[in-house]
Amino acid sequence: MKKTASRMTLLSVWGGTILLLASTDALAGGKVGLYAVRMMPYGIDAESYSRPGWGGGLQAVVPVKSLSDLVAGNAGLEIVNLLSETEAFRDQVTGLRVEQQTDQNLYRFYLGGQFVGHGKEFVRPHAGADIALIYYEISTDVVVPNDYNREQEIRQKLKSNGDFVFGYDLSIGVDLNFSNKFSIDGGVKYLHSFGVPQQLGEGSVKIFPRYTQIYLGVGIPFDVLKDSGDNDD
Repeated sequence: MKKTASRMTLLSVWGGTILLLASTDALAGGKVGLYAVRMMPYGIDAESYSRPGWGGGLQAVVPVKSLSDLVAGNAGLEIVNLLSETEAFRDQVTGLRVEQQTDQNLYRFYLGGQFVGHGKEFVRPHAGADIALIYYEISTDVVVPNDYNREQEIRQKLKSNGDFVFGYDLSIGVDLNFSNKFSIDGGVKYLHSFGVPQQLGEGSVKIFPRYTQIYLGVGIPFDVLKDSGDNDD
């Protein structure tokens, strides 16, 4: 229940931000996009407690009206799996196999600015900086698997913990604009989180993990979405 509420909090914050941005005249030059990410831990703090992982996200970019080719507001929400681990234990007498399955996920809402890369050109390099609200969660299940029918496995939740922290990111990338109909956007990010509980448990030592991220996505201008909606009417 707590994890669901935390995820809904991030979704609500992201949705409210997009509605606020959508109320501005700058929406006409913006875009919304879906992207995939590959995130790698960087440094001892991150490498000790997480692994490289895959994830995805949703992003909205809205240029500032008077500086539409230079500066834009940027808001996004992404989910990344940082650890998915299974340890198997077998009873020497009965042969019964028990598994301990651990998952660590990151839910990240970010808000900031993106600089240059908002004109009509085909190649649009850009850089950005964001602050972020991040929810880390880790859960461990004990499972007695059924190799013939997975729906009949026996699963017990051993523990589940989560915590909100703050962080920031710096990014560089390039956007390929195809006739102002859609774009392909890719780049790299440096991410830093502050005060993450070491194991997300009571009394854990705080760490400050860093990550590098490679992302690739597709964006659709708000103008195209608006025209499509008008045509449907």
